[in-house]
Amino acid sequence: MTVVYLFLFALIAILCIVAFLVLRARRRGAYEQLAAATTPAARPTKGSAGSAGGFRAGGLGAKVRSVFGGGQTDAWRELEDLLVKADVGPKAAADLVERVHARFSTGADPAGLLHDEILAVLGPDHPLDLGADGLDVILVVGVNGAGKTTTIGKLATMLAAEGKQVSLAASDTFRAAAGEQLAVWAQRSGAHLISQDRGADPGAVAFDAVKSATARGADVLIVDTAGRLHTKQPLMEELKKVKRVIEKAGATVDETFLVLDAQTGQNGIAQARAFTESVELTGVVLTKTDGSAKGGIVLAVREELDLPIRYVGIGETAADLRPFDAAAFADRLLA
Repeated sequence: MTVVYLFLFALIAILCIVAFLVLRARRRGAYEQLAAATTPAARPTKGSAGSAGGFRAGGLGAKVRSVFGGGQTDAWRELEDLLVKADVGPKAAADLVERVHARFSTGADPAGLLHDEILAVLGPDHPLDLGADGLDVILVVGVNGAGKTTTIGKLATMLAAEGKQVSLAASDTFRAAAGEQLAVWAQRSGAHLISQDRGADPGAVAFDAVKSATARGADVLIVDTAGRLHTKQPLMEELKKVKRVIEKAGATVDETFLVLDAQTGQNGIAQARAFTESVELTGVVLTKTDGSAKGGIVLAVREELDLPIRYVGIGETAADLRPFDAAAFADRLLA
C-alpha cells in the first residue's frame, strides 16, 4: 500500500511540474510578442498626426449617390439601411437621415450633406491638454479584453516621446499577469511603474502612485484599473473609490478614458454604458480599428454614449495609437 501511495504522490508531482512549465511557456510567449510590438524602433515621433482609424474604406459615398440616383421609391429608408449596415447603429442612423433630409433639395449631393452631418455629430477634435502645473492624472477604465493595458502602454510611449516624465499605476490587481504586462510597457516606454502584489487593494496602489509620482517630479500618472465583470456593481464602486483615493492623495483626475474594442459593435456599447453611469468619463479610446470593425461604430459610440472619440488604435506597435481626426474619418467612411 505504501508503494501505491508513493507512486501516486510522484505522479501528482510530475503533473504539477508539467502544468507549471506549460503556463510559464505561455506567459513567456505572450511577453515576447508584447516586447516585439513595443521595441524602441516602434516609438512614435513627437507630435504624431491624427488618424481616422484603421477602418477600411467601404465605398459608402458611392452607395449613397447610387440610392438617390437610381430612382428608388424610398431613398431615405435605403439610406438608413446603408448606415445601419455600416455599423452606425439604429439611433445614430435615424438621426443622420433626419438631418440630411432636412437639408436636402433637388440637385444637392446627398453624400456631401451626409459628410457635413457626420462632422456635426462628431464635433470638434479634443487634443490632450496636460500643460497644467503639478501632476496630471489619466484614469483608464474598460472591460477586460478591450486592450486597456496595451492602450496605456502606447499612451505612455507617446507622452514619453513628447518629453514628459510618465508614471504608471498598476491598480488592476485582479487580472492574472496584468501587472507583468504593464511592467513590460513601462520598461519599453521608460515610464516608472508603481505596483503591489496581486490581490492588493487597488486604491492603495493608486494612493502610493500619486505620492511616488509627485515625489519623483513626474508630469503624468496613468492609472490602470480592473475591468472584470462590468455588470457587477462592486467593480463600479471600486472605480469610484480609486478616483476618491487619488483626490485624497492630493491629485486631480484630469482625464478618464474608456477603452472600447471597435470589433464588439453594439454589444460593446451596451457594456460601456455601465461605465458612463458610474464614472465621469472624458472620452473614448477605440481599439482594434484595423480588424473587422466597420467605421460606423465611431458614430454609434458618439451618438449613444455622448462621448468624444479621443484616440484610435490602428495596429499592434507602440506607435499605433493616434489622436482621432474627425475630418479624416468622415472622408474615409464615405470614400
